[in-house]
Amino acid sequence: MSRIHVPIRLRWNDLDAYGHVNNAAMLTLLEESRISVFWGAGDLRVDGVNDAEAPIADTRDADTITLVARQEVEYLAPIPYLREPLDVQLWIGRLGGASLDVCYEVCSPEGAEPAIVFAKAATTIVLVDAASGRPRRITEREREAWASHIDAPVAFTKRS
Repeated sequence: MSRIHVPIRLRWNDLDAYGHVNNAAMLTLLEESRISVFWGAGDLRVDGVNDAEAPIADTRDADTITLVARQEVEYLAPIPYLREPLDVQLWIGRLGGASLDVCYEVCSPEGAEPAIVFAKAATTIVLVDAASGRPRRITEREREAWASHIDAPVAFTKRS
């Protein structure tokens, strides 16, 4: 399994009155990293190697809409303003028939000591046929492209 590393820079408006990244801004950071990976728009690294064209299927197909069906974030530590970009690591936690779970760890900048995992998250994406508005099956080409990025899903802390 190889994780895709996406450097995401923080903006002043990502911070709240307490001086750390706001919970709503976290969803935007996850979205930016996901778009970089699935739409090929960004500075990506796979297994420590720069890779502007990450080996992941392009979902910009005009016939397909990608919808967020579910998101879960577990915050492990507050994220202060950082000059260096966060290291958002992505992988596929589950491939279903028409949906997939994108998993994330939001980490301190690469090379930072100590290394900190600020949050872990998962987003369920459903692929939808634009013409019919109904879910469509994941293609074999997509499955092949995503295969090397499949690993265990995020393990969230259970609450009783």
